[in-house]
Amino acid sequence: MERLTAQEENIMLYIWRLGPCFIRDIVNNLPEPTPPYTSVASVVRNLEKKKYVTAKKFGVITQYTPRVRQTEYKRRFLSNVVRDYFTGSYKEMVSFFVRDRKLSKEDLQELMDQIEREE
Repeated sequence: MERLTAQEENIMLYIWRLGPCFIRDIVNNLPEPTPPYTSVASVVRNLEKKKYVTAKKFGVITQYTPRVRQTEYKRRFLSNVVRDYFTGSYKEMVSFFVRDRKLSKEDLQELMDQIEREE
């Protein structure tokens, strides 16, 4: 799975949220100031080349459908972050967020409760 640029990832978030959609749907859901239609179309075509979306023609317009599930992308992206920045250790990543005060004791307890429920 090829990594997405920030711009591609942003547009992909809208495609995941909308499901099968047209470029006009994406543009209409983007916050102001809205980028030009042609810019969004270019990004979507890149997503198609990278095999993140599939295209289905309806006459002169094209509908785009997510080909990669959002959870699959998150899993792959997070694995790369853990590998590249935390020496492959999820424990090291959590420890970093605790030290940086991004995770509280309550957050950690919620995570522990979740782990126990899923065992």
